[in-house]
Amino acid sequence: MKQHKITARSRILLVISAVMMVIVLFVPMWKIDLVAPQYPEGLALIIHPNGLRGNVDIINGLNHYIGMKHLHTEDFVEFTVLPYIIAFFAVLFLVIAFTRSKLLLNITTVLFICFGIIAMVDFWRWEYNYGHTLDPNAAIVVPGMAYQPPLIGFKQLLNFSAWAFPAAGGWLFVGAGVLLLFAAISERVRGKRQQRKVNNNIAAASALLILFTLSSCNSGPEPIQVGRDHCDYCKMMFSDARFGAEIVTAKGKVYKFDDAHCLLAFLKDGEAQRKEDEKIYFVSFSGDHAMIASGNAMLLKSDQLRSPMGGNIAAFENKDSLAKVQITFPGEVVSWKDIAIQ
Repeated sequence: MKQHKITARSRILLVISAVMMVIVLFVPMWKIDLVAPQYPEGLALIIHPNGLRGNVDIINGLNHYIGMKHLHTEDFVEFTVLPYIIAFFAVLFLVIAFTRSKLLLNITTVLFICFGIIAMVDFWRWEYNYGHTLDPNAAIVVPGMAYQPPLIGFKQLLNFSAWAFPAAGGWLFVGAGVLLLFAAISERVRGKRQQRKVNNNIAAASALLILFTLSSCNSGPEPIQVGRDHCDYCKMMFSDARFGAEIVTAKGKVYKFDDAHCLLAFLKDGEAQRKEDEKIYFVSFSGDHAMIASGNAMLLKSDQLRSPMGGNIAAFENKDSLAKVQITFPGEVVSWKDIAIQ
């Protein structure tokens, strides 16, 4: 299946996201602030993609008294692989912007979200182990006490108030993810709109095809519209539908005539050229002027009928309706075969 290309707007968002990810490599991602009476100015543990910064030595000295492990960058494998992962996503964003691949955009969005979730879970696990794994022989032991820092927000740890929030790099990371997700969702919405448009076009085309097929397959006569239709032989506009007749070809084409005379003349002039099977219909002189197949029509030929072109032939569905008119217009009763061979 052909893959749709992403829009220029999504490509711009991806380039911006890539730049943001590159900046993440050089700025702090997370920050934990510790405030206590003895440290009114506060202590900070600043987490970069490749290591720890801030008041690490002072915090390690304080942790020694309560039995917490010392913090060393080399003890965390995350600081080794994280810069490469961030750089990988930055490059991948640029690749998508260049190739305009919607499929790659969707895959990358899922990978980025999964990575973000895994990173936060790993951070929480690290804080849990850091705050719960204590030396039982420490100088200060508080039974049941744990010192797990907050993942985000505030937590009281003895006489220290701990605050944890994303730093500039963390917000840039989140921002890049939001732009990536927005691009993926907007492309999905656009794809659905395009698909609906295609489906609507297909439905419209199908409807037209069905209508065309039905109209092509329609082999019946059409109502004659007085004042609008013209005779296909004499070209006169219909002024009286009672004497009308029609030819319907096998392909559904309808020829209309305002008089049996025009019908017969048309058949005589075109008999040698037409190869199509034909059906002949006459308008019923009486009643609602329904169309009658020539084989079922009872025809009255009378000079007193005075039809538009002098054919003076009227068609009837049954003997009763013919007999009533024959009283006023006496004449000869004939069949279609009788007049067709003349």
